[in-house]
Amino acid sequence: MLAPYYHKGVLEAGCDEAGRGCLAGPVFAAAVMLPQDFYHPLLNDSKQLSEANRMLLRPIIEKEAISFAVAAIDNHEIDRINILKASIKGMHEAVAQLKTKPELLLIDGNRFTPYFGIPHHCVVKGDSKFASIAAASILAKTYRDDFMVAAHGQYPQYNWCQNKGYPTLQHKLAIAQYGQCKLHRQTFNSVL
Repeated sequence: MLAPYYHKGVLEAGCDEAGRGCLAGPVFAAAVMLPQDFYHPLLNDSKQLSEANRMLLRPIIEKEAISFAVAAIDNHEIDRINILKASIKGMHEAVAQLKTKPELLLIDGNRFTPYFGIPHHCVVKGDSKFASIAAASILAKTYRDDFMVAAHGQYPQYNWCQNKGYPTLQHKLAIAQYGQCKLHRQTFNSVL
């Protein structure tokens, strides 16, 4: 069962990203502040949920959250600064958009650059431990999937409506046949 908070009575924002391992498209990051009594039986790490359950949870999270925000860092910026820095930058941008200022940031993973004025705590596999991080993982994942499905309309040869930009064999074969497009990350190895 997911922990509802790290510190009782502290305004916490869970932060996570989606799309770090993709060959194409932005990395999306989300910050979510949930009430400390929030509970939903389906809430879990987005990777453990079906697409249908992620889409079911998204409007619930957005309605019940004290505040939430989603940010995207595009493939050109990923190539310029690297994927780790881009992921952290996305989390910073999401936190900056929150309408309520959190008192603590719960970060999925083991690396983070401090955000000015707000302490943070990194949690390895945090999206399977804390409700707010799990909620952030769901928003980041669903917003990113929506982006890649829309991009599929412009670049159907890569089948992003299925692989969402991840390095599947089908995606790599399409790159080998058609080359890369303007949404591909040039610094990622897309060669078979």
